[in-house]
Amino acid sequence: MSNTWWLDACRSIDHSVRAQALARQQELTKPAGSLGRLEQVAVELAGLQGQLKPSVQQVWIAIFAGDHGVVAEGVSAYPQVVTRQMLQNFVGGGAAISVLARQLDAQLEVIDLGTVDLDLALAGVRHVRIGPGTANFAIAPAMTAEQGQRALQAGRESVLRARDAGARLFIGGEMGIGNTAAASALASVVLKCPASDLTGPGTGLGVAGVEHKTRVIERALLTHAALADDPLQQLLCFGGFEVAALVGGYLACAQQGIVVLVDGFICTVAALVAVRINPGCRAWLLFGHRGAEPGHRRVLDALQAQPLLELGLRLGEGSGAALAVPLLRLACELHGQMATFAEALVADRSA
Repeated sequence: MSNTWWLDACRSIDHSVRAQALARQQELTKPAGSLGRLEQVAVELAGLQGQLKPSVQQVWIAIFAGDHGVVAEGVSAYPQVVTRQMLQNFVGGGAAISVLARQLDAQLEVIDLGTVDLDLALAGVRHVRIGPGTANFAIAPAMTAEQGQRALQAGRESVLRARDAGARLFIGGEMGIGNTAAASALASVVLKCPASDLTGPGTGLGVAGVEHKTRVIERALLTHAALADDPLQQLLCFGGFEVAALVGGYLACAQQGIVVLVDGFICTVAALVAVRINPGCRAWLLFGHRGAEPGHRRVLDALQAQPLLELGLRLGEGSGAALAVPLLRLACELHGQMATFAEALVADRSA
């Protein structure tokens, strides 16, 4: 592994298998294209997995958690202690993603990268203590280069565990009070668009709260106006430990040949940064849903992403992506189990 492993080449799509999968779709007992996006995603998965009949039964869900110094600016409706409390809820089985993981028979891994008030290890949580949360990016860069690299590596290591467990689909989730502010600031600097276009209520801010949050981000953008136009440096300046871990996880998945199902706004911003760092990873990213956070649509458009669901979600935790897993599984089953016209002795359309 190189000391800049995130720049290493990503796996190639098996275009031969993809072509075979596309041809199979034309032979199934239905009008061509009648299953819409389900046909497209089955063909995509076939090319990525290198098998004519793809499968996403083995799912790995990694929740990365970390606190954010920018919370000191009053950008969240919830106190910072909620990050630690939600870690306990994840491993205790009471969080939405915990319920969804059980229903999907998915492996759920919870990784603490740096929460402010967590001094004792929590049973069931993997602790990777990078620091007691990030710095306040309104004043200084959120992370040092060393911290950022450790967070990227934490994401990669989760993917390697997923690979060793036989996972065919990776979902990254996040937890960290203040992280919609970090994601909005990061997306703003990467996309070179106003913070007001990307900043929303997060966990439930009112109009005045959103306006204040936007002003904090705008001030931070001015503070760091001389920042180099480099996605890794932008991540270090505005991101969180959990956002950097997601970036590392997505890049490692593309290098290891594991399909990613991207969750909501924060995860999609991480995907944007990953693609800007290493464009080869884009092919390995599928998108679970379009959420209610106003910046999500803008970032999805920048990635030319077509999400599977639109349900007005804004929970995070990987929950929106998890909700889309049954749809992916059904797409695979339809692709693999439907009869062809010849097998069913059904007349195909006229030439």
